Amino acid sequence: MAPMQFTDLTETEKNMLQDTARKSIAYGQQYQHALAVDVEKYSELLQTTGASFVTLNINNQLRGCIGTLQAHQALIADVSEHAFSAAFKDPRFPPVTENELSKLDIHISILTPAEPMSFKSETDLLAQLQPGVDGLILEDDFHKATFLPSVWEQLPEAEDFLNHLKQKAGLGMHDWPQGIRISRYMTISI
Repeated sequence: MAPMQFTDLTETEKNMLQDTARKSIAYGQQYQHALAVDVEKYSELLQTTGASFVTLNINNQLRGCIGTLQAHQALIADVSEHAFSAAFKDPRFPPVTENELSKLDIHISILTPAEPMSFKSETDLLAQLQPGVDGLILEDDFHKATFLPSVWEQLPEAEDFLNHLKQKAGLGMHDWPQGIRISRYMTISI
């Protein structure tokens, strides 16, 4: 049997992920930790190990975003954990208030496994990027950062996307360290 693909998620399963994210945030508001999910109660696909990011917005403004690049637990549990963390543990923002709960727009990104890219130069890399499709992970000896594919909405030009990713990693916009590594992944958006 071929492995299940998250592209096969049904509308019901997508709604369950959204519902779990919202419930975990509300639960976290009251109990200061993520909602524990009984993985066995969910479909086989939602029990499959998966990596996710949960992004929170209020009035189209970022309010929190936390996730993982490496799949290590059931997708349903991963979403619950990251929804809580995006709301209460993103160091860029104060914890979500009770007043904000009903205003949250919750976006879930399920990541495909990252694949290392081969390139000869920054120009070569830029030519390979697929705007709106690729999520990128930038790494060198001391720096690491990622941008989800949704960031292309704010930074539609490949050069801007890469330069801002370098800044996020703690590099200068024009830096190109020897040994820089770039991997790409795609997401299924809910």
